[in-house]
Amino acid sequence: MERNAPKKAVHFGAGNIGRGFVACFLHNSGYEVIFADVNDEVVNRLNEQKSYKVIEVGADGTTDNTITNYRAINSRTHEAELAAEIATADVVTCSVGPNILKFIAPVIAKGLDARSPDLTPAAVIACENAIGATDTLAEFIKSPQNTNPDRLEDYEKRATFANSAIDRIVPAQDPDAGLDVKLEKFYEWVVEKTPFKDVKTPPIEGIMWVENLQPFIERKLYTVNTGHATAAYHGYIRRKSTVYDALQDKEIQREVKNALTETANLITEKHGIDPEEQKKYVDKIVRRISNPHLEDAVERVGRAPLRKLSRKERFIGPAAELAERGQDCSALLDGAEMAFRFQNVEGDDESYELAKIMHEKKPEQVVQQVCGLEPNEKLFPQVVEVVKRVQADA
Repeated sequence: MERNAPKKAVHFGAGNIGRGFVACFLHNSGYEVIFADVNDEVVNRLNEQKSYKVIEVGADGTTDNTITNYRAINSRTHEAELAAEIATADVVTCSVGPNILKFIAPVIAKGLDARSPDLTPAAVIACENAIGATDTLAEFIKSPQNTNPDRLEDYEKRATFANSAIDRIVPAQDPDAGLDVKLEKFYEWVVEKTPFKDVKTPPIEGIMWVENLQPFIERKLYTVNTGHATAAYHGYIRRKSTVYDALQDKEIQREVKNALTETANLITEKHGIDPEEQKKYVDKIVRRISNPHLEDAVERVGRAPLRKLSRKERFIGPAAELAERGQDCSALLDGAEMAFRFQNVEGDDESYELAKIMHEKKPEQVVQQVCGLEPNEKLFPQVVEVVKRVQADA
């Protein structure tokens, strides 16, 4: 049964993607947005300030969007209040980072458990740079420590879980920007519609609903994120300050194009995408990450190297599949090598953890722990050689 109350969305993560991308679409689609975050300063500012601007930057100038009709709740200190909002929300979204999903799951589970069976199931969509992020979140929510197993039988009456792929470059913001967010005009938000078999998809302008999400997720992750990270890590090692600066260097340009040629080979073969269409997509991505209006420090784009070197991520994910197919992945391994060299970078905890692992572990142990590769995989010995080189230089 539909409810007559105004549309309501709860969004976890009041950072730049949350405020600038997801909440902007929800606001433009007529939803009241309730931000959930643990940062008191951001929560208080959102509650005190009744509007903020989303500034879209493109080659043809800038466009301003004013966002209103929102509130914020501290999910750490006001869990019961937040669970009550989730219990009556139409949509629950998040942009918190894949590693934080397990921490937001308990309160979502409480809210969904208290949901009236008379309401349409809440649409739960994780907007993360990770494959199957909503599935991961759903697993945490439905785990025995968060949901009584007796409640799982009719769970589809309370929630519909749909994976998504988001694509929009949000650079570091001006320190005086406050709540305002600057980002690129280009965007893509693709969500699978198959989970909504018995209910209508939520009316959110800007979402592209598709039957099979996998090609879109992999195309985005292995093109945008692979390209961005390749430029950042090569740029960091060559002492460039921003991704834009890095891409003015012909050698780094070549590294990025070679890596994206390798991922294009995988994407076109695996998903039957037309090679010419993928080439146009790659060219567009290179232009986007080279946008001088979106200058982004290489340290910021390269942060969290442990996650970016993991099994399903932007380097090892496509390289492992290419290796199994007997195809070249040398440029991806060059990018991974630069990521392994991204150590002890101020302000990035993972880079210090990476340095510690590289110092204490044998190459084979590093590859298993950091990259999630097993010795029987064809890529394993190649990454071991990369790690040996980096350790020898240290």
